[in-house]
Amino acid sequence: MSSHLAHGLGTDPVEPDWPPLTDTEVTDIVGPARVLWRSPRPLSAAAVVARAGHRLFVKRHHTTVRTAEGLAEEHAFLRHLRRRGAPVVEVLDAATRGEWTYEVHSTGTGTDLYRDALSWSPFRSPAHARAAGEALARLHLAAEGFDAPHRQVQPLVASFTVFASADPQAELERYVDERPQLAKGLADFPWREDTRRVLLPLHEELAPHLPALTPLWTHNDWHASNLLWNDDGSVATALDFGMSDRTTAVHDLATAIERNTVQWLQPGFPVREEDALALLDGYQSVRPLSPAESEALPALLPLVHAEFALSELGYFHGVTRSAENTRLAYEYYVGHAEWFAGESGRWLLDLLRGRV
Repeated sequence: MSSHLAHGLGTDPVEPDWPPLTDTEVTDIVGPARVLWRSPRPLSAAAVVARAGHRLFVKRHHTTVRTAEGLAEEHAFLRHLRRRGAPVVEVLDAATRGEWTYEVHSTGTGTDLYRDALSWSPFRSPAHARAAGEALARLHLAAEGFDAPHRQVQPLVASFTVFASADPQAELERYVDERPQLAKGLADFPWREDTRRVLLPLHEELAPHLPALTPLWTHNDWHASNLLWNDDGSVATALDFGMSDRTTAVHDLATAIERNTVQWLQPGFPVREEDALALLDGYQSVRPLSPAESEALPALLPLVHAEFALSELGYFHGVTRSAENTRLAYEYYVGHAEWFAGESGRWLLDLLRGRV
């Protein structure tokens, strides 16, 4: 077993999908350097490295996950945000070596308080939740004017196309057809029937609000461990734009609420009520939701996970070839939506309706 373990889809550490970065490897990319810390995140290999007295962040992807062209999309977004004054890392370089694609970033400012936390771990306090909401709102303001189209088809992108469509069934068929590995991974599951039974009724509630939502490039993975923190509890730097795409601001806000305040790894999926309200209040203190966004938020929340779950399923089936993770991704696609129809899920949606 490797001495470097990664986070999986549960609470126990697992063998990483990809071999850890080595000193020799990072030296080939950035010059003489050594690895100081390896990230436990499972979907790529990443590390903080030391070079000539400075620290850099190096991330490696397999070319089936990110090509140079795929990385260029998110790097263009990061450069736009920096020009607009957003506290994001600086893109320093990108390179390809054989079957691997590399990106090199600055490490950002602030302390990585959640660097060993699982992705669905809660905030340490409602104050952190509020600060994260404020920072997300500022990021959305900085994102305005970045008018690139949707990202090219590739795994592990949190898009908003299927359930942003007036005809989600037809759009879902197109989405699957464009992704052969996803289509193969879905073959053993009743995905059409489950979509009609669970997700399409949710879309009917969302559909009246869709025309009034303005497209916006967004982060799409806004959780505590993708943020660096100042000593006063404010957000210093936002990290990891690998899942970014053209969605809407309220889609990104709903993603942040779903990932940070519903404890998906705990029995019964308890909700952190104070964190949910603090995150929402922090966001609205900087960028108040429009009437249409206020109506859309509780309708969108039960669907916000869906397209990324499909993207993960295609990755697990076609890239890492894990039957167990493919099954878990499918359960995520259907089960999270079903949870919002239960008592706890309805309670959270009512709580948010009351707040907005």
